[in-house]
Amino acid sequence: MCAVTRVLVLLLWAPWQELLGAPLAELSGDQRFHTFLKNNLEFTRKIKGDVAALQRVVCDTFQLCKEEELLLLRQDLDIAQAPLELCHGRSFQADACFSQIREGLRTYHSSLDAVLELLPGHAALVETLQLDAANLSSNIQHQMEDLGLATVTYPTEARRPLPAFSSHFHHQVGGFFILANFQRFLETAYRALRHLAHL
Repeated sequence: MCAVTRVLVLLLWAPWQELLGAPLAELSGDQRFHTFLKNNLEFTRKIKGDVAALQRVVCDTFQLCKEEELLLLRQDLDIAQAPLELCHGRSFQADACFSQIREGLRTYHSSLDAVLELLPGHAALVETLQLDAANLSSNIQHQMEDLGLATVTYPTEARRPLPAFSSHFHHQVGGFFILANFQRFLETAYRALRHLAHL
C-alpha cells in the first residue's frame, strides 16, 4: 500500500473510530438489531447501485458526468444536500443518526420526482428507487420503534419544495446534482450502518 493510499484510508476511517465511544452497549448484543443492520446494509448497497445506474444514464444522455465541471452552475441551483452530521463524530447517537437517515430518504424520495420528469424513458428505475427509499425509511422507523429508540419527526412544512429550473439544461444539471447528493448521502449512511454492525 503506497503512502498516499495509507493516508486516504486513515482519513476515511478516522471519523468512524470516534463512534467506538458511542453509548450503544444496550444495542450491541441485540440480535434483532444486528439482523436489521445486516439486511439494511444489503438494501442500501442495492439502492446505491440503482443511483449509480441513473448517474450513468444522465452521463450518457446529457454528457453530464463530472461534478467538478458543474460546480459554478450548482451555485445557481437550489439543490439541497440532506444532512447526516449526526451519524459521525463524538456526539453520535443511534437514534439521532437513524432519524437523519430516515428523513434524508424522504427528502430524496421527493427530489427524485425531478429526475423522473427528466428521464421519462427510465421511469421504472426511478420509481423503483423511490419505492426502495420509502421502504428503507419505513424499515428504520419500525426498527427504532421496536428498540424503543426516540424518534425525531421533522415538521412537514420544513421540507423544501422541488426547485423551479429556469431552463431544460438547468433541469438536467439539477438532476445530476440530486443523484450525486443522494449517492453521497447513501455512502455516509452505509458507512454508519456498517460501523454499527461491527460494534
